[in-house]
This record gives sequence, structure tokens and C-alpha cells, in this order.
Amino acid sequence: MNKLEVIFLSMLVGVQPLAAQNRLTVAADQGKDVISRHIYGHFSEHLGRCIYGGYWVGEDSPVPNTRGIRNDVVKALRNIAIPNLRWPGGCFADEYHWMDGIGPREKRPKMVNTNWGGVTEDNSFGTHEFLDLCEQLGCEPYISGNLGSGSVEEMSKWIEYITFDGESPMANLRRQNGRDKAWKVKFWGVGNESWGCGGNMLPETYSALYRQYATFCRNYGDNRLYKIACGASDADYNWTETVMKNVGGHMNGISLHYYTIPKNWGDKGSATRFSEQEYFTTIEKTLFMDELLTKHSNIMDRYDPQKRTGLITDEWGTWYNVEPNTNPGFLFQQNTMRDAIVAAINLNLFNRHCARVKMANIAQTVNVLQALILTENEKMLLTPTYWTFFLYKAHHDATLLPVSLTCDKYELNGRKLDALSVSASKDNAGKIHITIVNIDPNKAQNLETELRGTSAKKVSAKILTAPGIADFNSFEKPETVGVSDFKAVKLSGGIIKAELPAKSVVLLEIE
Repeated sequence: MNKLEVIFLSMLVGVQPLAAQNRLTVAADQGKDVISRHIYGHFSEHLGRCIYGGYWVGEDSPVPNTRGIRNDVVKALRNIAIPNLRWPGGCFADEYHWMDGIGPREKRPKMVNTNWGGVTEDNSFGTHEFLDLCEQLGCEPYISGNLGSGSVEEMSKWIEYITFDGESPMANLRRQNGRDKAWKVKFWGVGNESWGCGGNMLPETYSALYRQYATFCRNYGDNRLYKIACGASDADYNWTETVMKNVGGHMNGISLHYYTIPKNWGDKGSATRFSEQEYFTTIEKTLFMDELLTKHSNIMDRYDPQKRTGLITDEWGTWYNVEPNTNPGFLFQQNTMRDAIVAAINLNLFNRHCARVKMANIAQTVNVLQALILTENEKMLLTPTYWTFFLYKAHHDATLLPVSLTCDKYELNGRKLDALSVSASKDNAGKIHITIVNIDPNKAQNLETELRGTSAKKVSAKILTAPGIADFNSFEKPETVGVSDFKAVKLSGGIIKAELPAKSVVLLEIE
């Protein structure tokens, strides 16, 4: 069949051929699964300068604050509609005893943070401060309970202290500490990384402990707990299998932790000084998340075909060597255009797996690992990763739309990756949003998009890109990388045509 015959046949079946090699078809009338806004969650641990100096400066600080919490950080996070915040860890959670962090701050006992730098914590940021932060942010709290070094009684009392509105010793203690009305806290993690820093347990041991702890995690009043079991690290499918088999209907979610590390645990690579080969490997490794989500979900499907249990990817992101001359226990790293692309790829993957993935939490929000915000005394800046989340808030609680993509390859030294990553959704107002990542750091990609089941009347777009893949925002130059309006997109004959620059993240809004 020659080219003219192909064109004629396609016209007969009502499909216009697209000339571009990169072709995207969006089934605008076939969506059924909702992208939970909680996929866009965040994680903040007592680690380095995440809490102290990041969120918390104290009421007497010259940094503008509300009850000790930085106003600039709150404003920035509200601007991306942060849906939830996980706290106090991480590894710190299984050494944290919550009663040390309540009452008059000057009387709170100090503790040593043995996981992260061996620094002494004064516990000035505790339960009341965290829940005040969440109220200021307008987000839901996600609390990780201490299963590793704590007790069933301790976790049970913490839930009672926070959520019980009646007359009881814990509720009265809360009132004594200045909070009369109970908080609503739905999300509770029962242990963290119990296979590692949370106790070095076998999955059978953890499963038995989880069942015991979860029994005493009570619902008070109309506060209904969403209990999240400790899940696997990376490709430990046996852990998921064992916990699903033994815990079953006793949990609402099970976690998954996976970090994108360009090299290895001994030398993770620099956050800002990397070769194209190292960039390629970074993208290759972050794309492994797709396989992890698929295989863990397949195991869950065998025990939970109705998908009642959510897969909670509550630690993910890039992990590099710390910045030179900083405390190695503080995990402070810069954040480049590479990180923005990593974030966008992962968020596209979470969207596409939203039938099972109900929450995800990037590590970590401020000053640690793949942070969205960096602070330095009174200064604050927004990282390239922040701007990815800014673009992607269009997907919050929207309906996932099926897509079909054929695209060019990004090739380096004989290895190939799809040059584009895509996800699409329709919001309650009927607007369609498509997020597209061009991972190729050198080559622009022309993309033609067809909507099936609806007609596009108007399209607008925003773009996140930078001159170099290693570009980042510094306190000297805080606006090197950011979002701007994107003009290289047009609607013609029902087809949306866009020229996507190298190393870019683009949001299309279609009405």
C-alpha cells in the first residue's frame, strides 16, 4: 500500500493522518478514575533545616511569622494547593515520643536526633505546632506513629489526645495545653521503614505488630482513620506480598519508598555538576518507578481486586551528595532543571496509576533532598521542582483521561528512552489539562495532539524550562528557572500543535 492509499483509507474511516512523528491521542470522553489531590502531597521530617529554620523560626524571630511559623513558606505552599503534609518522619518518627513535644516549650525535654546529624532537638516544634502549620496551609495532616521504639499505648494515646472531643485524660491534657476542640486527623502511618531504620524487621514480624497497633488506633467521634501500613523499599515484592496476605482488611493503605539516585549509595553524584550520561541515567532510574508501581499493584490486586487499599508512595524524589561544606547528616542539596523533569515524570506516572496510587509525598518540602523551597535566615527561594508542582496542581481531583502516545526517542550511547512523558485529565469545569515533559536536553519535539470525544475551542499553555539542564535558583539569582506563558502552541483543524523546547515541562489547558 502506497502513501496515497494510506491517506485515502484513513479518510474513509474518519481519521485524519498526522504528519508529526510525535502524536498524542486523548480519549476525552472515556475517563473513569480520579487523580487524588493527595498524590501531590509533601513530606517534612525533623532532619537538617527542614523544620527548624525551614518552617519554624519561633515567635520572637525577625523573620515574619504567625505563631512561630514562617509566613513566606506558608504563602508559597498555599499557592500550589498543598493537599497533605507527612510528619515527623521518616526515620525520626520511630524515635519520636510525642509527649516530649507538648506543653510549655521551656519545659519540654531535649533529645538527640541520632539519625540525622546527632544534633540536639529542643522539641519546640511538636504536635500543636505541626497541626497549627497544617491549618495555616489548609492541608490535611499525615502523622507517622512510632512503632519502632514506642508502644501501642503511646500511639493509642496520641490519637486520643488529638482527635477525641469528649472527657478523657488525654483530651483534658490537650485542653490544658491550650487546645479545646479536637483536630481532625485522618491519615496515620503505623511505623516507617520497619524493614530498616524503623526496626530492621522481617515482614512477618511487622505484620503481627501492625495488627496489634492498628487494633488500638481508634476512631473517635466522626474522625475516621486512614491507617497506612509500612510497605516496601524499592523492588522488595516479598514485603508487599507478606503484608497484603497477613494484614489484609486491617489497613487502608500500604506505603512504597523509592529514591532516584544517579550513581550509588556511596557516591550519589552531585546535584549541580553532572554529565549528560549522568543525566540520562537519572531519567532512566526515575522511570523505574513505573515498573515498581505496576508490580506492587499487581500483587495488591491479587489480595484486593476491588482496590480498597491505596498504594501510598510517601517517600520519593532525587537523592544526591550533600552540598560541599554542609553537614552530611542534613541532606541539603541544590535543585536544578533536572529535578523539575524528574518530578514531572513521577507525577505523570502517579496520575496514570491513580486507580491504585492514592497518595504520594515528595521528600522533602524545605531544605532537604528534592526540596520545593530553600531558606537562608530571612531569605526564601522557590526551586525548579516547586514550579513543576505549580503547573501540575491542575490535575488535583480531576478525572484521568486515557492517552495514546507515539514519540521520538532520546538516545545516548546506544541507549534509548521515550523523549516525551504525558498525562491528561478533565476537571469538574470540563477543562482538559495535559502535562508534557520533553526529557531530551538537546532537541525540541513537535507534538500534534488529537482529542477524541470532544472538540477543542481554545488552548493556552505554560512552560517550565531553562537555558541549561543544570540551571538552578540561588539566593543571588532566585528567578533563573521558573514558569512563563507558552506561545508555541496553536489549534488548527481540531489538532493542537506544539513545539516543545528541549528540557521542558509544558501544561496545556484546553476548553
